[in-house]
Amino acid sequence: MTPKFKTVSASRVEISELMLPSHSNFSGKIHGGFILSLLDQIAFACASKHSGSYCVTASVDTVDFLMPIEIGELVTMKASVNFVGNTSIVIGIRVEAENIQTGAIKHCNSSYFTMVAKDDHGNSVKVPGLILESEQDLKRFFKSIKRKQLTKERHDYADSLDYSVNNLIHELEGYNVQIKI
Repeated sequence: MTPKFKTVSASRVEISELMLPSHSNFSGKIHGGFILSLLDQIAFACASKHSGSYCVTASVDTVDFLMPIEIGELVTMKASVNFVGNTSIVIGIRVEAENIQTGAIKHCNSSYFTMVAKDDHGNSVKVPGLILESEQDLKRFFKSIKRKQLTKERHDYADSLDYSVNNLIHELEGYNVQIKI
């Protein structure tokens, strides 16, 4: 039986991987798609560890590539549960790259993945609650609530806009676009 509450620390996951030439894009930097794949894997591991269930990715919020990652650097991803709902879990992930020759570490990315716990039939299942043990845990939980509220506000605003052609043409003045309708 799944416990009713778990600590953030009980589900933390950290992975490190050496960046190889096969992971690079045409400019010689590590391909963003490869990093996204690793992010999804660690989010799955962390969410599944917390829920005790198979988890699927429901959404990804804030994937900003802050610094390029070079071939030969050691990438470390640190994932923790930031928020839990009824069936969903928000996983916060920090990505750092280390130059293994100099020891220099740079923050390359922070991302938030919303995962949903599923049973063997694909139905969403309830996840354990979260025990917040530190001010950092509390801050991350609160920030997740605020991100969810802002996402809802953004969707509500987009749904309320007037998308008539005459309005759109006027709104697009000053943008780098040609309209040939």
